[in-house]
Amino acid sequence: MPSRRVVTGRSQEPRRRFAEELRLLRGARGESLRQVGERLGWDPSTFGKMESGESLGSPEIVEALDQHYGTPGLLLTLWELALADPSQFREQYRRYMVLEAEAVSLWHYAVSAPPGLLQTPGYAREALAAGGLLGTELNQQVEARRGRRKLLEGDKAPPFRVILSEAVLRTRLCDAEEWRAQLEHLAEASERPNIKLQVLPFCAGPHGLMNTAVKFLRQLDGTTVAYTENDVRGELIEESSRVEYLQRTYDAVRDLALSPAESLKFVTRMLEEAPCEPSI
Repeated sequence: MPSRRVVTGRSQEPRRRFAEELRLLRGARGESLRQVGERLGWDPSTFGKMESGESLGSPEIVEALDQHYGTPGLLLTLWELALADPSQFREQYRRYMVLEAEAVSLWHYAVSAPPGLLQTPGYAREALAAGGLLGTELNQQVEARRGRRKLLEGDKAPPFRVILSEAVLRTRLCDAEEWRAQLEHLAEASERPNIKLQVLPFCAGPHGLMNTAVKFLRQLDGTTVAYTENDVRGELIEESSRVEYLQRTYDAVRDLALSPAESLKFVTRMLEEAPCEPSI
């Protein structure tokens, strides 16, 4: 068994460290990717992508590898560090991701797409591909968004309030099955105790955030930062006066939105209207 470096939360490149450990362990066994795949029951290409850093795999695969290599918990720990690593996000989002992970409460307003924290992998893949991502980078960004969803899970998940413009629910994916899965996920998420989901219907009329998605993150020290996005740019805002102005605008939009109960009914109606994949 090759010697391994200590696993810590301060690893500078958790994704690379995870891939390296997989290669070391397989090399020490003298196994081929095909042999690993045959012994664990997964396609060998899955393990190849994990060893190259193109994919992180699933927790089920990682747990099976831990058992196979006799490293109980090691690979799963490395996988969790890699999944939560801010460096896998594009440079302009990295500081925001660090602040998001440390937030004690969050508020979002979404203009045309569900927030990343509530996106299914299928939605994330189609949306990111539409933005021009391909291949390895696309896979990495899809997994990064999947990893962000863990922030809202568990007993210690922070409070999260999101207002969805009706446009979010009207802009369907090309893949009808994945679109239904996304709507179902939104409906399920809205019933969690830490999540308040509201829909802003078109009939609410013009408002101060018509063209701007905004996110607020309340930090442990009591300060709040904001992140705004429009069609051409994103900006992290930490100046208190600007954050307060955006919060007042957000509150005004929230007053126009449907209640959480009415919003769940709205999402459910959209789910009933969503097309189904034709049977084959």
